[in-house]
Amino acid sequence: MRSKNPRDRLSNEQSEQIEVDGAVTQTEGISLPETMRIDLHCHTEASPDSITPIEDIPDRCLVRGVQIQAITDHHTLTGAQRLQEIVSKNNHPDLTIIVGEEITTRQGELIGLFLKKKIERGLTPRETVKAIKNQGGLVLLPHGFDPLRLPRLKAHARQEIVESIDIIETFNARISRPHWNRAAAEWAKTHGILQSAGSDAHTLEDIGSAWVEVEERPIKTPQDLMEALKGGVPVGKWTHPLIAYLYKTWDKIRRRSVNWFSELT
Repeated sequence: MRSKNPRDRLSNEQSEQIEVDGAVTQTEGISLPETMRIDLHCHTEASPDSITPIEDIPDRCLVRGVQIQAITDHHTLTGAQRLQEIVSKNNHPDLTIIVGEEITTRQGELIGLFLKKKIERGLTPRETVKAIKNQGGLVLLPHGFDPLRLPRLKAHARQEIVESIDIIETFNARISRPHWNRAAAEWAKTHGILQSAGSDAHTLEDIGSAWVEVEERPIKTPQDLMEALKGGVPVGKWTHPLIAYLYKTWDKIRRRSVNWFSELT
C-alpha cells in the first residue's frame, strides 16, 4: 500500500532540496494526491505594514489551494479573529483559520499559534514563550537567521528557549537571501524540531507563495497541527526582498487610489 505521508512520496532530488534549502523550491507539479496546504505565517490589514483586505483572503486561499491558514498579524489578534468569523459565517468548509500573533520580544520576534488572548510586546523571550504555552499555544520561530531582518530573534535567545520551540520556519518566502532558509533548516535538523514554510504575505497576491504540504486531515488543535507537520513537506517560491517591497508599495498606492476614487464618486 502506498504511504500517505507526503515525505515518503518525494523524489530523491526533492528530499535533498529540503535538506539544503529548507523546502522544495521548484513548486511546479509538487502537489500530491490526498494532501493539503498549510501556511503558518501571513498578515492582514490589521498589521501596520499590510493592507490586505481581510474579506478577500478566503477566496485567495481557495485559488491557491491553501486549506489551513494561520494569520499572524503584529501585536493583534483582531484580524485573525475577524477572518475566523467571516469563514464561519460564509460557510467555507475547506478553509480553517488559525489565530496567531507575531510578537516582538526584547530579543526579537516569535510567533504564537492557537492564541485566545493578545500577548503584549516587550516581554523577554522566556516570558513570551510562557505566555503562549499558558494559552495552550505553539511557539514558532520565524525568519530567525536573517541578519537583515532586524526583529529576528537573537542567537543567544534562540538557544535559551530551544527546548520550548515547537516549529521552525525553515522556508520564508520573503527572506533576504535563500542562504538564511538553509541555516534555519540545518538548525531545525540539528535540534530535531518540526519544520514549516510561511508566505509571510503582506499583500493578497503573496498568499500561497509558501506552504507545508501534509496528509489531508482536520486541523482543530495544536496537537493536530504537530502530528500533520511530522510528515509535512515544506514548499515555496522565494522572492527577492526588493521586488517584494516594490510590489507591496505599489499595492498600497493602488488600493488607496481605488478607495479615494470610490469616496469621490
